[in-house]
Amino acid sequence: MSFKHRKSVTHRLAMAAKAHRARSGTHLARIGLHTGQESVLKALGEEDGRTMSNLAQVLGVQPPTVTKMISRMAAAGLVQRVASQTDGRLARVFLTEEGRGRIDEIDRIWTRIEREALAGFDDKDKKKLRKLLRAIERNLTLPLDGLAEPASVEEPDEDPED
Repeated sequence: MSFKHRKSVTHRLAMAAKAHRARSGTHLARIGLHTGQESVLKALGEEDGRTMSNLAQVLGVQPPTVTKMISRMAAAGLVQRVASQTDGRLARVFLTEEGRGRIDEIDRIWTRIEREALAGFDDKDKKKLRKLLRAIERNLTLPLDGLAEPASVEEPDEDPED
């Protein structure tokens, strides 16, 4: 008997992620952003002047991806890259006024997408779903040989917003 991937949880998760990306891309395009750029602006809103390598780490992407994103965002006037005066290899990224002005719009978009995605869910289901998704994330970020210790969905809730 073959694996019925279309009925699997991971297939549904991938399809939900794809739908989320498409929906967020539609909303972000209305404010002149591409998917992923909102995460850069939010990260800089939390800590302006991050290094390129720190941004890559925070965003969970490779450094060349951040370099390309920052170049595009700088050309659009959303961020400014400033080379270190003491270390030529180091560059810090700062929000421009234009970039800073998009953060409230991003928050409104994320709130809207959250509402759209979770329509019909009660608070208990939302909390359970967050816990389950965190457990999946932990399981999938373990080293391949680390699967002997999968995440428990009964772990204490680590999210202060729950």
